[in-house]
Amino acid sequence: MRAEATQRVALVFSLLDANGNGVLEAEDFTLMGDRVAAAAPRAGRPAKDAMRAAFDRYWTTLLTELDANGDGVISFEEYTACVLSPERFDATITAFAGALAALGDPDDDGLVERPDFMALMTAIGFERAGIDALFDAFGPTADDLVPVPTWVEGIRDYYAPDKAGIPGDHLVTRTGTGTGTGPAA
Repeated sequence: MRAEATQRVALVFSLLDANGNGVLEAEDFTLMGDRVAAAAPRAGRPAKDAMRAAFDRYWTTLLTELDANGDGVISFEEYTACVLSPERFDATITAFAGALAALGDPDDDGLVERPDFMALMTAIGFERAGIDALFDAFGPTADDLVPVPTWVEGIRDYYAPDKAGIPGDHLVTRTGTGTGTGPAA
């Protein structure tokens, strides 16, 4: 497992801990799903419902895979053990990535506009500089659009334990493209 992957998931863990209590629980995923759906006012109800369902599935996968003692909470150590294991988390992250990218494409043209991307990533809790750097790393068109599949693949890569030097690393570096901190999401 690469250090970059651990840094990426540590950031996501901190953002997913919406109530800031140091562990993940069902409430965090409900809060995050509602926050992200609200950040996409142009998206239709089916896309918003799919996003909430993806957050529910994310939580259910963690709970099913990791909560052996049945306490209903997931620590950082438990989280890392699951999300960086493709055999345990790939299907969940693929569904999540598809739902998030679809929410960012409210006109269903297969392209994500920077303002929609910014709104969704800000709702999750990432810093603006890192979000801009990430969007730019996806190689937007002259009209400042990114293909939906590019974003989906970028999300999948973010959770890959063996990848480094990927666009998603812009969200966690301290080189002016984000600090890896931000509001809890």
